[in-house]
Order: sequence, then C-alpha cells, then structure tokens
Amino acid sequence: MDRAPGLSVRLKLTLSYAGFLLLAGVLMVAAVWVFLLRDLPEVKAGVGGLQVRSQLAINFASGAAGVMAFLLVFGLLGGWILAGRMLAPLTSVTDATRMAATGSLSHRIRLPGRKDEFRELADAFDTMLAQLEVHVAEQQRFAANASHELRTPLAISKALLDVARTDPNRDTGELIDRLHAVTTRAIDLTEALLLVSRAEQGSFTRERVDLSLLAEEATETLLPFAEKHGVTIETSGDITLTSGSPALLLQLTMNLVHNAIVHNLPEQGTMWVHTSVRPKTVVLTVENTGEQITPQRVSTLTEPFQRGTERIHTDHAGVGLGLAIVKTITHAHDGTLTLTPRPVGGLRITVELPATAPHADR
Repeated sequence: MDRAPGLSVRLKLTLSYAGFLLLAGVLMVAAVWVFLLRDLPEVKAGVGGLQVRSQLAINFASGAAGVMAFLLVFGLLGGWILAGRMLAPLTSVTDATRMAATGSLSHRIRLPGRKDEFRELADAFDTMLAQLEVHVAEQQRFAANASHELRTPLAISKALLDVARTDPNRDTGELIDRLHAVTTRAIDLTEALLLVSRAEQGSFTRERVDLSLLAEEATETLLPFAEKHGVTIETSGDITLTSGSPALLLQLTMNLVHNAIVHNLPEQGTMWVHTSVRPKTVVLTVENTGEQITPQRVSTLTEPFQRGTERIHTDHAGVGLGLAIVKTITHAHDGTLTLTPRPVGGLRITVELPATAPHADR
C-alpha cells in the first residue's frame, strides 16, 4: 500500500517525551508562583518605589524561562535516545519481515532479554515464520508429488498410443482397456486434488450434519466392496450433530471406510465404525484389523501420496490422497484427526469435530 510520508515513530515519541517534560516544568513553575510568590507582601524599597514582589517576579520569570529552555533541549535529546533504545527491537522485526517478503522463511529473530511486549511480538513472529516454513515445504512437496503422480498416467497413455501407432496389428481391445484404466486414474487423481484445494480454501456452506447418518450411508455404499474382500463391517453409536459441508464430511467418511477395507486382512477382516458424543465435540471412529504399523509410519500416513502398507486389495488402488483428504477436511471443519496403531494390527482413526446443539439454527 502506498502511503504519504510522515513522521517516524521515534520522532513522535521524542516530541511526546519532550512535550510532556516541558508541560511538567510549566506546571511546576505555576505551582511555585501560585503557592509561594503570590503571598509575598508588596514592600516599597528605595527611590522609585520598586516593589520587592515585582522584582522577585521578574527574577523568577527569567530563571523559569531558562529552566524551560533547558527542559526542552533535555527532553528532545533524552527522548530521542530513549525512543531509539525502546524501538531497537522493532528494527529486528522489520528486517525479518523484509527477509520473509523475499521468500526467505528460515530466518529467526530470537530477540534476547526478558519477556516484554516487544519480545512477545518477536516470539510470535518467529512462531509464524516456523509455521509458514513448514506449510510452504508441505505445499512444495505436495505439488512435486502431484506432478509426479499426474505425469505417470500421462506418460503411460503416451506410450500406449505410440505402440498403437507403430503396431497397427496390435489388439485394440486390450489397448482401449488399458487406456481407460490409466485415464480413470488420472481423472480420480485430478478430482482428489480439486477436493483438497476446495477443503483447504474453506469455500463451502456450513449446515447441520449428523455424522451417524453419514457413517451409515458410507458403510451401505461400500458394503458390496467389503463383502467382496471378506471384510465384515460393524457399526454403532449415537446421533452426532456437527456443523459443516455434508458433501465434504461424507467424502471424509467414505475415505475412512474405504481405507479400512483396503488395508485389512486378506481373509476374515473386520472393521468398526462408531460415533459418540462428548461434552463439546462429536467423534467418528473407524477401526480395522490388518498388519501391524509402527507409530513412526503412522505419523506419515496423512501426508499426500503416502501408504501405510502394501495394499491387500489391489483392484482398487486409489490415488494416495485418501487420508490426506481426511486430514484437510477435518482441519477445514475445526476438528482434530488422530491415528493410533492397534497393538494386534490395524489402525484406529478418530475424527473429533465441534458439536452442534440439536435445535440450533442452521
């Protein structure tokens, strides 16, 4: 923003300090005059009728003028020095801000000294820079992974088309099937990326949503897929009302249920979907059997294009954004996502969202 030039904060503080000091001096002189000199008797002394009181008043005024001049100079000089020392920490904050504006987020102020307003500002700014650095790194990693994931199906499609062009006698049916599968994966990945972007921007209308109904809908939709792979789904819970986007929260629930089916035991797997109510939040829990996962590996599962184990059911490979989408949608709804490995194998995922009163207006 372009602004007209003005006085610096240091100069304003200097003038304020000098003005306050000068005003205090004037008030002190006035107090001396009112409470001391006005009570002196007017006694004539010598030829010409010179009054003692008048002479004292003149002398006092001359001395007071000198004192005022001294206070003004002292106030300006002292105020300038004091203001400079007080505002010195802001220089470090300004320098760090300018460096951040150029794209350098690794710089930290680390202002020394005991805690005060300036150090709180510097510490808050350092925290913001650290969070921005992490966020930018995640975005860059996400963009690189997305580019790689999108380039793979496009490269495969190009290779298939090159083969078809150089070998006219090749079976077109097989070629069309492979192109269809590759194109479908590219479309799924693009839609997932758009869904992540939409959730991150928070561009959705909030409505009252019952997570228990969404869980029921998701399990019913994916029940044939679960039965096909021998996974039993058990559902339970209470009415869990929250505020958010029904479409996004349904996508979240679908991703959790789908993930629990895909990463399950090859035979006789089980998964549990449960909803519950806490004093100020509602909770959706999806738990499944499966291979054992280390806590270190669990901490990476919500990153884009990360997978916990080799997929047991490879006929529905997905695009590697399932739990990343769940994390994004959860945060967009002011919620908390928790992943916990089960001691006997599998994973327990909990989504906790702010509760909405049963009779609250939409």
